[in-house]
This record gives sequence, structure tokens and C-alpha cells, in this order.
Amino acid sequence: MAEKIEMPKLSDTMEEGVIAKWNVKEGDKVESGDVIAEVETDKATMEVEVFDSGTILKILVGEGESVPLGGLMAVIGEEGEDISDILEGVGSGSESEKKTVSKESEKEKSGKKGGDAAGDGESYDPANVELQDNGASEKGKSGSDDDGRIKASPLARKMAEEKGISLKEVDGSGPEGRIIKRDIEEFEPAATTAAPAAATFESRETREIRVSQMRKTIARRLSESKFTYPHFYETIDINMKPAVQARAQLNEMSEVKISFNDIVVKACAHALRHHPDVNSSWMEDKIIQHGDVNIAVAVAVDEGLLTPVIRQVDMKSLRIISGETKELAGLARDKKLQPDQMEGSTFTISNLGMFGIEEFTAIINPPNACILAVGAIRDVPVVENGEVVPGKRMKVTLSSDHRVVDGAKAAAYLNTLRQMLENPLGMLL
Repeated sequence: MAEKIEMPKLSDTMEEGVIAKWNVKEGDKVESGDVIAEVETDKATMEVEVFDSGTILKILVGEGESVPLGGLMAVIGEEGEDISDILEGVGSGSESEKKTVSKESEKEKSGKKGGDAAGDGESYDPANVELQDNGASEKGKSGSDDDGRIKASPLARKMAEEKGISLKEVDGSGPEGRIIKRDIEEFEPAATTAAPAAATFESRETREIRVSQMRKTIARRLSESKFTYPHFYETIDINMKPAVQARAQLNEMSEVKISFNDIVVKACAHALRHHPDVNSSWMEDKIIQHGDVNIAVAVAVDEGLLTPVIRQVDMKSLRIISGETKELAGLARDKKLQPDQMEGSTFTISNLGMFGIEEFTAIINPPNACILAVGAIRDVPVVENGEVVPGKRMKVTLSSDHRVVDGAKAAAYLNTLRQMLENPLGMLL
């Protein structure tokens, strides 16, 4: 008996999926557990398996097309089985084919309407134009209509356009001064000082980019956050010279290379332990202060940003934090992150310092109450003990949900974070 293959729910926030790739074609035989397709969801690209053995009788959706949850993707059954009852009411053509048919029908409709090639009520017919041009017996002195429009046959207009001739410069020899084919052929422009030719540039192709499911979800979540959460921002400048020196010493001893981002993540976790208000979430009728410190680290991918989560960061060493960050970032770029690896964060860090960005503000990642935007470490002159000396400074900006965190609490958190980064050995105690 034929069975429907419907779009499964592959993530908790998924509303539709896009067929990224079919691994089978109609007529292929499959066994239970075979991966027949890859589907792009709002979070990652997931595999779709079949639960029954049989033959792929019909594929109803093409690659790149979206299917709502529970929507019909394909039909599986015994070879040669009648599936007309399943296909009843379902268009056999793909979405792209339907769009093509729709466009063609529109063209047919527009083609049936009478076209006026010259724009003056005459249909463009070369034979008729020649009769108009050469069969004229009455010539007039004026070459324009009462409304100022220049009289010219359609063929004359077309020839003038192709040769770059202005009809205003041509004397018409047709009826009432109408410009005809012969006038264009015999036209000789008046000698004038040639103006320098205008530079011409080849037009470049305009592209239309399909919005991925991931990008749609990012757009929706960030719009909800920006326009629902009352954001406010506070920036602090941190002396990073001690952290730079500590990192150099750690990397001499550790097999795993520690990055500045790893140190920032560790310092944020320690500061969150001292300021539980920042490690919280707004839940309409209550505020939840999270027991664990789970930090999401923003990773740039082609479609936008993914936020894999490092759990219980305050209890982990810099070496473990570094290893987990590298592993999760790699999975994010390869689109292999699982939904549970992006859920459960209590705080988020977005670091653009490696791109040379000195300072920016970030949009809160729901349901977190705060996100920290980290800038580049700058070489700047600073005053120490009354003398100007080389310094290393870094600006960080905390975006906070004012429903949960007040200005003084956000400032207190930033000051604790600065103390941690300016005294990095304190994090190792």
C-alpha cells in the first residue's frame, strides 16, 4: 500500500523546510532507514529518513522549494501501484513549474491585446509603412502635430533610433511634413564640433538571492528582540595588557592554544556568578535567575549568525573552553550543529575584534537578558604614573533588557568584568 512521505518537524521552532537535496529519484528502491533527502530548517540542514521499504513512486517537490510542516514531499509504495487517490487535489507540477505556466499565460494574454509599436495608434507592419512612405502625394510645411509631437512613420522612428538621429533635426518629405524612411536614409547631420564621447560601462548582473530558512528565522527573532525588548547600552574601556601577557605565558605551557575570546568567555562567566541579575530571563509574569552559566558564542556563517552554547562555563578551565569553542564553531560553519547545541543559553557574547571593529552594539539573543559586544584590542598611548606609555585597550558594550537589568546593575557587572580581565590570575583561583 502506498504511503505518504510528509515534511517532519526537525526542530522545535520549525514551521517549514526547504528541500536542499534529493538523494533518490522516482523509481528508486529504498529500505527502511535510508536517507532520501536533506532538508534545510531554520537552524540547520537535517536528514530525512523513510520508515517503510518500497519504491519512490512520485517526488512532489523540487530542490530549493519549501514545504510546510506535514506537507506532502513524496509517495512510496510498490512499483506500478496506482496512487491517483493520493495525488488527487495535489498538483503534480512543482512550484517552479506552476510559476512558469502562470508567467506564460500572462504573456499570452498580453500578446492578444493590440500593440501600438509607434505609440500613435498604428500597428507596426513594415509593408504598410512602405505604402505610407512611398504612396504619399500631399506634402505639408509642418513636421509636427498640433500638440508638438513630431510626425514620423514607425519605420522612420526605428531607423532614427538605431542610427542615433534626433527627429528634431530631420526635415520630413511625407504628408504634412511627416518624416519617412527616405528622409532618414538621406539625412546628413550638420557639421558641429564633436563633443567628447560619454564613457560607457557594461551593466552588471543584478542577482535575486533566495532567503534561507535560517535567515528567515534570524530576521524574525532579531526583529522580535529589537522591537520587543527595551534595549539600553553601556560601554567600558578595559586595560588588556595583563591579559595579553597572561595569554602568552599560558600558550607557552598549554598544548591547546588559548585565544583572547576564550579569556573573555571565562571572565564573563566569573562575573555572571557575582551578578545573577545579568544571568536572567524575562518570562512576562516572572524573572528567572539561571543556576547554570551557559554562554552562547556568536559564529558567523554565510546565512547570518549561529549561537552554539558552552554549558557551565564558570566551572570549566580555559583549555576546555577553547576546545569546545573550536569544535562548536566548526560544526556551525559546516551546518552540522544539532538543535540542542544551540538551546539553553543564559548569556551571549558577540566578538568582532578579529575583524578590526573597535566598538559596536549587539541585539539581545532571546531569552537572554544581556549580550556583550567585544571589540578589537587597540594599541594606544596611555598615561601611567604621570608618563605616556604604549597601552593595549579593548572596548566592550553590554546590551541589556531594561525589564530585567537596570543601569546600575549593568554597570556593576561591567566593572567586575573589567577587574577580571585586568587581573586574569584571579580567574584561575
